[in-house]
Amino acid sequence: MGLFDFTIETVKGEEKTVNDYKAKAMIVVNTASKCGFTPQFDGLQELYNKYKDDGLEILGFPCNQFMNQEPGSSEEAEEYCRLNYGVSFPMFAKIDVRGKNAHPLFQHLTKEAPGIISDQIKWNFTKFLIDENGNVVKRYAPKTEPKEIEKDLKELL
Repeated sequence: MGLFDFTIETVKGEEKTVNDYKAKAMIVVNTASKCGFTPQFDGLQELYNKYKDDGLEILGFPCNQFMNQEPGSSEEAEEYCRLNYGVSFPMFAKIDVRGKNAHPLFQHLTKEAPGIISDQIKWNFTKFLIDENGNVVKRYAPKTEPKEIEKDLKELL
């Protein structure tokens, strides 16, 4: 399966495919609203505002696998991001990003861009940069600030 074949669920429970974002550069990120990296929503939104008209899409996936940092519902996570950080890029239903129940999209991403010590997602705000053809260009650690991705992103746009 290629990246564009994966099905993803919206916060409202509707099914979409990644194909809906074909021909765009993407940043796919697992998120949490009660994490030390949560302020990165500001930087992600800044990138989105700056480059969405040039073909950038950011896909956010709330995850509660790391120290219970996303305990609420998908709707609560989306509302928190919208109200506190002005997030306007698409947020999706909560998923698992590691282990035997990891969503197939994240299984694919970690296979295409393995981590340094292990392929597993280690924490919230692991970010994947994907080109318009669905190729995973680069994986960024949770501590990598969104502004540090901008140079690589500009090369894709």
